[in-house]
This record gives sequence, structure tokens and C-alpha cells, in this order.
Amino acid sequence: MQKEPSIAAVAAIIIAILLLGYFAAEPIAKSINLGLDLRGGLRVVLEAQETEGKAVTEDTINKALGILRTRVDSLGVKETTLYPQGDNRVVIEIAGEDDPEAAVDILKNVAQLEFQDETGKVWVTGENLKNAEARMDRSGTGNAEVLLEFDKTGARLFADATLANVGKPLLIVIDDEVISAPNVNEPINDGSAVISGHFTAEEANNLAVQLRSGALPVSFSVMEKRSVGPTLGADSLDKSLKAGIIGLIAVLLFMLGYYRLPGLIADLSLVIYLVLVLGVMSILGAVLTLPGIAGLALSIGMAVDANVVTYERIKEELRFGKTLGAAIEAGFKRAFWAIFDSNLTTLIAAGVLMYFGTGPIKGFAVTLSIGIIASVFLVLTFTRYMLILFSNITKNPKLYGVEGGAADANN
Repeated sequence: MQKEPSIAAVAAIIIAILLLGYFAAEPIAKSINLGLDLRGGLRVVLEAQETEGKAVTEDTINKALGILRTRVDSLGVKETTLYPQGDNRVVIEIAGEDDPEAAVDILKNVAQLEFQDETGKVWVTGENLKNAEARMDRSGTGNAEVLLEFDKTGARLFADATLANVGKPLLIVIDDEVISAPNVNEPINDGSAVISGHFTAEEANNLAVQLRSGALPVSFSVMEKRSVGPTLGADSLDKSLKAGIIGLIAVLLFMLGYYRLPGLIADLSLVIYLVLVLGVMSILGAVLTLPGIAGLALSIGMAVDANVVTYERIKEELRFGKTLGAAIEAGFKRAFWAIFDSNLTTLIAAGVLMYFGTGPIKGFAVTLSIGIIASVFLVLTFTRYMLILFSNITKNPKLYGVEGGAADANN
């Protein structure tokens, strides 16, 4: 490759990288999801309560998680994380919600629906419910109501219940609380019913979501509740960004001052690295937390370390008297397994944390894993390609960090 084409290629690449960093920064910052500790919100630990004949098992917790996720999706609660903790607990983390306490109350309610007569006999339950929809009361009161639709078995049971209770009240009970007790005027055979009780539109919709998603297999009590205000979250994010920027500038200056041209390449690769890691996190919908920022900082250090190992090997080869091109090839060959082994062991540890960890620990592991893969990819592709381009522009050993090396600058 000739000198002039190499200069043009290097100039074009540098400009492209700087433009990439400039134009990608704002879209990535807007699209990446911030965790509870950075955005503010509520973290609640719920503990399943054992009752007679209903032991809490792993299957019970998994079913509860499935129902809770259905409720989250139906309610449209933003940035909610659900995961099990231990054998009998569920953690709910809600970030960016205007009223997270109300959201948690809606999510944790059992929502066990029963139709009872005056004697307390249960005729139909929510297990036979096919659908539940909120609508405005057609009588013009301005209240909302919930329209119920039963499956075939439920329609038959409800018909039997209304037939046996003509002229009597039929109690609609949710979680042992009587919502309404309408009088039955005639048997209802179409498999539908209406729950009315002076609901607002939002209350009716929340109740419909709970009933539609099904009753939780067990009841839950709040064991821990921790709230992070949006101001505190913003302060944590601001301090983290300032610390990260200062640290990054220090690394960039050190690499440029100590390794010179290879240091410039390392600085450029870090720009690509940050865009790549944060872009992948944004695409995957990963949540960035304070531990995640720590994982990002650690992976940046490992990315720099991979460049340092490679450059030191190249400097050794130059001191042995090899030409620059031969030193680059030999340096990468010698550095490869050291880089691969160190990053692989860290990736395995991150994988273990990702599999067994929850919440912040998992966020740390995800960020670290993405960073490790990106750093190895860049050092083996971009760094190598740029070193070859620069070697066609100048072969002066001093520009590669070797003072008084034996390599011939003109080779």
C-alpha cells in the first residue's frame, strides 16, 4: 500500500469516527434505558404467604411471575423489572412511573374473583373467566363498570347460580371483599355478568386487568420497600458521568503520550467501543444501572489493556531489530493468547453472575460481557488494520514508543 493512499484512508477513518461519536451520542443517550438508581423509582420485595393446603414452591413463584408480567404489560407500567429472589420472594422494580406505589398495589393484589350467595356458598370463581373488559356505565351515572365473560363451564355454573338465587342478592367478592351484591331478577344464561361499584374509568380498567390476567396462586406481603427520588437518581447519573468523562480523558491522554501513534489508534478505538457497547445495550433493551456503569468502566480498562499488551509486544519486536511490518505481525501473534485467555476468564465469571445474579448484579454482568466481546473484536480488527495503515505512512520507531530502537526507520 502506498503512502499517499494510506494518509487519505487514515484521514477519512479519523473523520468518520469523530462524526460517528458526535452524531450517535444523542440518539443513544435518549434511547438507552436507565435503571432505578439512575432514574428514580420504587423497589419492592414481596414475600409469598403460605396458607393451609397451599405450600409455596418454585412452580408457585414462577406462575406468580407470569401473572405479574401479564399485568405489567396490560397496565403499560414503564421500565418494570420482575425477578424471583430466593425460594419465596419476588422483586418488583419500577422506574420512571408517576405513581409507582399504586402500580405495586395493583400488581400484588391476588384478584381472586368469587360469586357467592347469602350463605357464603361459592358458585363461580375467576378460574372460569374468559375475559374482562372495562366500560362506562350505560345508565349514564358517569361511573365505570367491568363486563365479565365466562367460558363454557363458567357460563353453566353462573346460570345455575342465578337460577338458584332469583329474587336474592348474588355477592360479587374479590379478595374477600364484597364489591357489589346485585339482586337476581331472572336466570342469566348467556355467560356474561357486570361488576359495578362506583368505579372510575382507571379503577375499572385496573380491575379488568387483574381479573383478565388471572388470580395469583398465593397472596404476597411487602417485606421491603425502597424509594429512590428522581432528583437523587439524576444526581447519581450526573456524578457517574463526570467521573467517567474525567477518567476517560485521563486514559486517552496517557495512551497518546506514552504510545504515540498506537496510542492515537487506541483512543479512536475507544470512541468506536463506547458507541458499539452503548448502541448494543440500547438495541437489546438492556437497563443501565450504577453497577452497569461500573461494568462499563471495567470493560473500558480491559479494552485499553488489550491494546497495551499488543503494543508492548510490538515494541519488543522492534527492539529485537525487526522491521515495523514484521513487528506488527509478530506482536499480534504473541499478544493474541494473552488477550484471549484474560478476556475469556472474565467473560466466564460475568456469565456466572449473569445466570445466578439478579437486579444490579445482572446489570453489571451484562454490561461487562458486552464490553469484553466488543473490546476483543476491536483490538483484533480495527487496531490491527489501523497499525498497518500507519506503518505505510511512517516507520519511525520513536512514533511507536521505541526510543533508540534497532529497527530501521526506512524499512
